[in-house]
Amino acid sequence: MIRVFISSVQKEFSEERRALVKYIREDVLLCKFFLPFIFEELPAIDLSVPEAYLSEVAHCDIYLGILGQQYGFEDKTGVSPTEREYDTAVENCKHRLIFVKRIADREAKEDAFIKKVEAQVVKKSFSDYDELRTNVYSALVRFLEDKEYLRLLPWDATMSNGATIADLDEKKIENFVALAKQKRGFRLNYTGDNTLEILIALNLASETRITNAALLLFAKNPQRYFVSSVVKCMVFPTDIMTKPILSHQVYQGTLFELIDAATSFVIQHIDAKISTRKNSNSPDIEYEIPMEAVSEAIVNACVHRSYDSNGSVQVMLFKDRLEVWNPGTLPYNMTPAKLKQKHSSVPVNPILAVPAFWAGYIEHSGTGTVDIVNSCKQAGLREPDFIQDEDFRVVIWRKEARIDGPLPVNTEDGFSFDDPLNGPLNGPLNGPLNKKKAELYKRYRQLIETLIGNPKISKQELADTLGVGLTTIKRDINALRESYRIEWVGHAKTGRWEIERLTKN
Repeated sequence: MIRVFISSVQKEFSEERRALVKYIREDVLLCKFFLPFIFEELPAIDLSVPEAYLSEVAHCDIYLGILGQQYGFEDKTGVSPTEREYDTAVENCKHRLIFVKRIADREAKEDAFIKKVEAQVVKKSFSDYDELRTNVYSALVRFLEDKEYLRLLPWDATMSNGATIADLDEKKIENFVALAKQKRGFRLNYTGDNTLEILIALNLASETRITNAALLLFAKNPQRYFVSSVVKCMVFPTDIMTKPILSHQVYQGTLFELIDAATSFVIQHIDAKISTRKNSNSPDIEYEIPMEAVSEAIVNACVHRSYDSNGSVQVMLFKDRLEVWNPGTLPYNMTPAKLKQKHSSVPVNPILAVPAFWAGYIEHSGTGTVDIVNSCKQAGLREPDFIQDEDFRVVIWRKEARIDGPLPVNTEDGFSFDDPLNGPLNGPLNGPLNKKKAELYKRYRQLIETLIGNPKISKQELADTLGVGLTTIKRDINALRESYRIEWVGHAKTGRWEIERLTKN
């Protein structure tokens, strides 16, 4: 709370001061920010009267002085308590709000005191309590605006409190300029001494201050200022949020670093097929989910999220879908259905969107979500879903539901279960189902689910995930080879598991 010390001579404005305290405490806006204090409310303490009120001034945030006709009681040196309080506020660099009543005949010392105050701060005049109350309200609201407790600009355009251009990484700015020039023909060159010019051109700074967007884009450590500006990436073995989480990463960094890291995470955990070199000298890689859709969903979540929220962007890969969660809501009059049609571009963070455009991460035409839909359809995938609940979610469906089916059931020939890849499969065990076999079967299914969900997992990591020993994992894999070809393909450290259902006659 912002402490406001309301001062004046004790008798002249006693009613007005009490009324102001009551007004501030009951006003629906002011009461959320300000804690008013008048000397009459001071509890019994082991200090003299002058020490007590001067201590309160020294510890307040705002000194609010009301001056009128009378100079008031004078101490042995001929100075009134009000002037002592004011001088203490000056010495302690307090924010001062001074209100002077319009009076023709004023005591000489009071007139001299007011002239002293006028030489240091801008005063406001009033004739009666109603005008005083209005002026106090306006001054306190202006204080909130100046300190950015009340923000009139979007979050990304708001000037940061305390951060300076020295908190930015010059190398990141240099790299951005090079990328923006390559992608969009950005007009400025980075010379090493024109950082401020570049930031001002992007509306990321004034002559003396930098915006929240500048910190998010180029800070040496953006999370120092915005703790929730991270991306959490997870891989789940089934179609629900359940343990074990096969892979879990929390990425930090600038906006561009977050987008790149999260996109790479998805690439590492989805299937890819290498085709012929028909389009270039390099092999074409076809991912099970179009990377255009993945990238667009992640970019939109990071650029258009609500940075006022304590939540973070989440990228979650399930066996049947990819979900990208954005802590925020759609712009006014925008609906999930409209996102699947061509629509106007209404960025939540318009200042942040401009550098993202120059760097080639987004377009300004409002086609991003339409591109997600079209790329998924062209890949033969189910149409993606856009969902607005407490958060905004993009759901991109994978080519097939990988792991599904009920627990094993007794049959005359033993038991059977649904093959994770191709339907019914007689298990590698024979004989009637018992508790031990059921538990073993469950572990087999978890093993297959884990290998499919995280094909780069090592045997030791697989053992840790399933809570068994490494020898047990090797034995389980051998047992499952009756029904699957389970192979580690590639380098020992960078390869991946390949699983193929063996056809039974």
